[in-house]
Amino acid sequence: MNFLNDFWQEVVQVWQKGAFGVDISTWVTAAGLFLAFLLLRNIITAILLNKLRLVTGKTKTDLDDRFVEAIREPVRFVPIIMGLFAALQVLELPEDHYAVIQSIIRSLIAFTLFWGFYRGVFVLEHVMGKAKRVFTPIMISFVIKALKIVIVIVGAAVVLELWGIEVGPLVAGLGLFGVAVALGAQDLFKNLISGILIIAERRFNKGDWIRVDGVVEGTVEDIGFRSTLVRRFDKAPVHVPNTKLSDAPVTNFSAMTHRRISWQIGVTYSTTIDQLKEIRDQIEAYILETEDFECPENVATFVRVDRFSDSSIDLMLYCFTKTTNWGEWLEIKEKLAYRIKEIVEGAGSSFAFPSQSIYVEQFPGEKAEVFVPPKA
Repeated sequence: MNFLNDFWQEVVQVWQKGAFGVDISTWVTAAGLFLAFLLLRNIITAILLNKLRLVTGKTKTDLDDRFVEAIREPVRFVPIIMGLFAALQVLELPEDHYAVIQSIIRSLIAFTLFWGFYRGVFVLEHVMGKAKRVFTPIMISFVIKALKIVIVIVGAAVVLELWGIEVGPLVAGLGLFGVAVALGAQDLFKNLISGILIIAERRFNKGDWIRVDGVVEGTVEDIGFRSTLVRRFDKAPVHVPNTKLSDAPVTNFSAMTHRRISWQIGVTYSTTIDQLKEIRDQIEAYILETEDFECPENVATFVRVDRFSDSSIDLMLYCFTKTTNWGEWLEIKEKLAYRIKEIVEGAGSSFAFPSQSIYVEQFPGEKAEVFVPPKA
């Protein structure tokens, strides 16, 4: 009987002693309180979001409503912090332990706040997207990336300050190191400035078809801080440093207002003047009467007998289509080619091809030369 009593006393002593000066019953209570907040997480989140929606619902703009939806995930993290804070209040840890726990709680609160700011940047992206005349998609993407980096840096600085680490002296101490890094990262800063200039000048936007002679030709997918991602037509991605796009001439095919057709149509020299006039007039009439082509009042349009080439009489065809879509442009060119062939053949002429004529002044006699064998 004494054995059981002694054993029970040991159990009671362990229960009362616990850990960090707190008995096990208090630890169990704190754990149960924390689990209760986790179980009620969805309810608490719904209550907080509903309170915010009641406030934002009274305004005329929908931006605050979008912001509430954007910070939904950070708000869901709030019950976890609340549960941890309530559990620590029950534990009543010693002062030296409580200071560390308090720093952890404050760091989590700061993390949640800046997480909300980070998510709220998407609302700013929506606002900037409405001002299309001022902000291009690439400019919006660039600004949003910069803001996210700033939020992360400021948030990290706040957390360091909460732990007693002064950021000012730390930055000053890194000054010499920063100078050394800056000297070694001149190309990085050049590319960064070039990227800003590209966006400010609106040379091209995301999705544009560009060509830089000797560098790349393809579709712009993204403009980063250092390089621009251009996907070639064979689907291979090319990361081009921004300095090469800033300093070199860039042809932006997506900025074209019309697509050009410039042909030399060669007919045979046997074509008469009347046939030439008929061919020219019918081609010109087709271009003027077809809705696919832009009218001469807006763009240069010519159908003229141009020159006498070595093997043909050349007609110059110079016009523009209304569409800038490559596939539609190819289809219009195909129809035009069919019509020109019909016109030329219908006029009784034909297309010329490179040829040469050989003139012989005198042919040899028809009789073959008699071969006389030498005498032995």
